[in-house]
Amino acid sequence: LEIKSLLQESNTTVTIDQLLNTTEWLTDFTDIVSKFSLRTADTPDDDMCYIVPGRPETIKECNFNPETQTFIVIHGWTVTGMFESWVPKLVSALYDRVPTANVIVVDWLSRANQHYPTSAAYTKLVGRDVAKFVTWIQNELQLPWDRVHLLGYSLGAHVAGIAGDLTNHKISRITGLDPAGPTFEHADEQSTLSRGDAQFVDVLHTNTRGSPDRSIGIQRPVGHIDIYPNGGTFQPGCDIQNTLMGIALEGIKDMDQLVKCSHERSIHLFIDSLLNIEQQSVAFRCNSKDTFNKGMCLSCRKNRCNKIGYNVKKVRTARSTTMYLKTRGTMPFKVFHYQVKAHFFSQNKQSFTEQPMKISLYGTNGEKEDIPFVLPALNSNTTQSFLITTDTDIGDLMIVKLRWERDAYISWSNWWGNTKFNIRKLRIKCGETQSKVIFNAKDGEFVDLTRGGENAVFVKSKEDKQSRKEKL
Repeated sequence: LEIKSLLQESNTTVTIDQLLNTTEWLTDFTDIVSKFSLRTADTPDDDMCYIVPGRPETIKECNFNPETQTFIVIHGWTVTGMFESWVPKLVSALYDRVPTANVIVVDWLSRANQHYPTSAAYTKLVGRDVAKFVTWIQNELQLPWDRVHLLGYSLGAHVAGIAGDLTNHKISRITGLDPAGPTFEHADEQSTLSRGDAQFVDVLHTNTRGSPDRSIGIQRPVGHIDIYPNGGTFQPGCDIQNTLMGIALEGIKDMDQLVKCSHERSIHLFIDSLLNIEQQSVAFRCNSKDTFNKGMCLSCRKNRCNKIGYNVKKVRTARSTTMYLKTRGTMPFKVFHYQVKAHFFSQNKQSFTEQPMKISLYGTNGEKEDIPFVLPALNSNTTQSFLITTDTDIGDLMIVKLRWERDAYISWSNWWGNTKFNIRKLRIKCGETQSKVIFNAKDGEFVDLTRGGENAVFVKSKEDKQSRKEKL
């Protein structure tokens, strides 16, 4: 209304739309509160030199290299008002991978150190600051826009999105590292990270446990590719036992790891993708976590699989691509994914739920014994598909052993009746190599799988050519 009355008083013909759509605000640097520090590979944990929008001499003073890639790292909400320990780790890893790069760390600590709802609301202003900075430095140096990559963690992911939405050219790439959930789950695209904010937006979701808008990380897909490691809810190695062990070793300063271990895992997965080039984690497109956990999504046809983190293949589809993978609890995070399919048959009708199993894999490179898993349902004359993972590169699979463990509690069926199934063959597909192999019973036509009994042993089928029916 104030704008309207001002315009009426001055008898101007400028419409409100024109006024709001103008990009003049992009060149007003007087209200910028955020600071932009060009960190170096030698001193990744300290702000030695700030580039100040509107002061071109600071670009030279900080030795900004206009000929190379620029990464802009944006932190999230902070309880302490200080940079968290992941910041120098990410800076170092980016320089490790691209030694000539410019790694700029955005400092919005004063606004990020408020009550969460206040800091969440500040993302709009910080996003404006970042948009002004990027537009200014691009204009000063005529930087190609395809060399700008924003990386935002938690609230910082939404800052990156808002900045990308406001720049007058599309930024090349935004990586959202577990974008914050509360107040953003149901917010509009202008207020959150979304796929329109850059030419390519990739997102890692690592802490989505809880009901929508209550979970620390945003649950819905917001990028071109949204990756949910370990289902996205909670990460291995982040249970209380492991975290308390870390606190015992590192001291009480790591107490907040109890809360943020899974949330921060998104950053460490990205760091892993920068450093462990030989051990790239692969994610697979899937319509649900449950389907993935049955091993039914391990296809790489038509961009159905992709590397995660820095090395992701920039595939843009009409809708968000949702992808899943399993990981280890520590770096390097990569595991190998296997789908195992088996038909269980028995003479009399049997039905079990939540059955503990162990599987052992023996290959040309190595072996992994007694990988535990649980079969949600085990019924007579049904085909089961399940997902097995191992961090061991076993090469080509040659022998597989399957064992049905005895229940922890004693049920009547342990004493009563027959708890035995027969299996003729296993069909196994490896996600990483895309190989599909049939395994036959080692001795005889089929093997017995008895609860609490011996290993059922299967060997690689000699028939190289599978009939059409037997393909996975």
